[in-house]
Amino acid sequence: MFSSQGPTLRELAVQAFSSIEHGYDLLAPKFDRTPFRTPGRFLAATADALKPLGPFDAGLDVCCGTGAGTEALLPLCRERITGVDFSAGMLTAAADSVPEPGPGGPVLDRVRADARALPFAEGYDLAVSFGAFGHFLPAERPALFAGVHRALRPGGLFAFPIGAPRPFGSPWYWGLHAFDGAMRVRNLLWRPRFVMYYRTFPLGGVRADLADAGFDVRLLPLEEFGRRADGSPHWRLVVARKV
Repeated sequence: MFSSQGPTLRELAVQAFSSIEHGYDLLAPKFDRTPFRTPGRFLAATADALKPLGPFDAGLDVCCGTGAGTEALLPLCRERITGVDFSAGMLTAAADSVPEPGPGGPVLDRVRADARALPFAEGYDLAVSFGAFGHFLPAERPALFAGVHRALRPGGLFAFPIGAPRPFGSPWYWGLHAFDGAMRVRNLLWRPRFVMYYRTFPLGGVRADLADAGFDVRLLPLEEFGRRADGSPHWRLVVARKV
């Protein structure tokens, strides 16, 4: 599937009927050869938007996967970058795919942990996350955001891109509905569950949960991705400051 070096249809099917953790352990060696890896233009746009808000000493890549967000943090953080994920396979792939910075660059480390119970306290100036929020049910967002808030130093930032809702009637709108519906049926009939939904992270609810966790939330338009017919941006960067 996707390319000659990507996962086969059988491998994807095995992953889909595994737990989230085991599924990503299986997919990790070929994950970067799938469309699921965050595209480089999103990483670059996020880094460009965050650069004027720095400098940052220590950065945290939440649900780091194979290290796409870690690479985005390299030019932003001066001392240390930590990638955290609960898949050992993804952490191994990250160690292989993200080059160690040269002399004078930040130190890279990786921690295996559940993002809903992050084991950090006021050690970071900046936290980012890319492409992972579909793995968290709405009821789990408060624990996720509370953990990031606890990990940040006072005034620290938590940033991530978020897309505008797809217009009703577009192929994407119905495609995402169909995918989420299929996943709900799968999780109703099969154990272990594999939580991955595209329509459970709406901006309004996310902003409210961030505020409840103790963040002051700003939205920065990512102009590289253009604007919709009503003038609103297709993509925004959520920048939540710990207060």
